Amino acid sequence: MTIATDAASGIAVPPPNSARRILAASMIGTTIEFFDFYIYATAAVIVFPHLFFPAGDDTSALLSSLATFAIAFFARPIGAAFFGHFGDKIGRKATLVAALLTMGISTVLIGVLPTYGQIGVMAPLLLALCRLGQGLGLGGEWGGAVLLATENAPEGKKAWYGMFPQLGAPVGFFFATTIFLVLAHFMGEETFMSWGWRVPFLASALLVIFGLFIRLKITETPEFARAVEKAERVEVPFLDVFKHHKMSLLLGTMAALATFVLFYLMTVFSLSWGTSALGYSREEFLILQMVGVVFFGLFIPISAVLADRFGMRRVMVGVSLSIAIFGLLIAPLFGSGNVIGVLGFLCIGLALMGLTYGPLGTALAAPFPTAVRYTGASLTFNLGGIFGASLAPYAATYLATNFGLHAVGYYMILAAVITLLAFGFIRQTPD
Repeated sequence: MTIATDAASGIAVPPPNSARRILAASMIGTTIEFFDFYIYATAAVIVFPHLFFPAGDDTSALLSSLATFAIAFFARPIGAAFFGHFGDKIGRKATLVAALLTMGISTVLIGVLPTYGQIGVMAPLLLALCRLGQGLGLGGEWGGAVLLATENAPEGKKAWYGMFPQLGAPVGFFFATTIFLVLAHFMGEETFMSWGWRVPFLASALLVIFGLFIRLKITETPEFARAVEKAERVEVPFLDVFKHHKMSLLLGTMAALATFVLFYLMTVFSLSWGTSALGYSREEFLILQMVGVVFFGLFIPISAVLADRFGMRRVMVGVSLSIAIFGLLIAPLFGSGNVIGVLGFLCIGLALMGLTYGPLGTALAAPFPTAVRYTGASLTFNLGGIFGASLAPYAATYLATNFGLHAVGYYMILAAVITLLAFGFIRQTPD
């Protein structure tokens, strides 16, 4: 491979990747990762409570299933620290490949697990272990994908490049929902619950192979290559983040809070509540969610254009205020139970999700220098996941059951206010 030399510094840098290859590699990985993540989220509501937990109290089984869903969010900061260490020490490319394999293998294993009726209490334990592996992989995937895009971005295009990994979320969700709908259409309920639910998890193997093929063709990012040549790498990036960048870590975690709460209210909680309290069939509600996800995908690039034009902080503050207002609409729209109200709830909420999620990766990466950026950005995103996403479906279910959907709206408002405060202070200056 021919190594070019930077004209200004005289430092050797790898030949640049084409924009198409970079954006495809950053997006394909997160599409696969989020596909894996969302098929678990869907199965946690409609499959696992019935197959991996003892029969009896349906509510207890659902809450237990959602608890396994939460495990991944507690694993993600561990994955962020582990993969972040190697991402900042040996490079973005190799670490992204390892993270993708970790997530993919864990997902495929779920597809071959025996059920509670076959091995008893070992079934939920093995399910939780595989879910832990998913969390570790996704904890290392997201930060590297964002850096792969933003560290190759031309001046003035950071948010635009940084939104391509974020596009993997609605695309992955769309594919995950589609495969469940197709299975439901061609299979009876008995067949689906017997073995059909395993198909999405096993199919993930093909997607992982495709993702690896694309990622193995990219070269290292120019910014990381310069950090290597300048001997800027630190010995233990995780410790350096906590020693020198504590405030960026804290504010970044708070800044991600509303994004996580909003998304998992709009997906996992809404699916659970819609198919139970509101009386929708699984197929009916998944179709409504897919319409909402279209808005999610459309508003991600819109948010990136706005952020590059008007500034990251201004856009994120405005979106956080909008999310707080949306909290007041949750009960009137979703609680109405009619198709128009529920669809309006999903479309507005997921459009706001696109606006907040699109620039988030760039916003969380910007405060950290190159030497610890993989670790720092990954930790802030995944710590935000612990406080914002891991408990969101569980907490919302508890609040809605005991206090009504208005309480869920207040929960959303609280998260938005915390995020709003964080963006009032967060530093957005790269090295």
